[in-house]
Amino acid sequence: MTLEEVQAEITELEGKLTGDMFADMEIKDKIHNLKMKLNGTKPMDQSIECEGCGS
Repeated sequence: MTLEEVQAEITELEGKLTGDMFADMEIKDKIHNLKMKLNGTKPMDQSIECEGCGS
């Protein structure tokens, strides 16, 4: 997945947010994981977990 594809997916997910914390929890988690990929916090290989937060 390229950086442009990751950013496009983040934008799409942000458009699905409703403002209801419980309904948005799963979407926000996906956005968080994608942003970690963009920032290099988490390797692109999702089988490797982040040791700091467990995401």
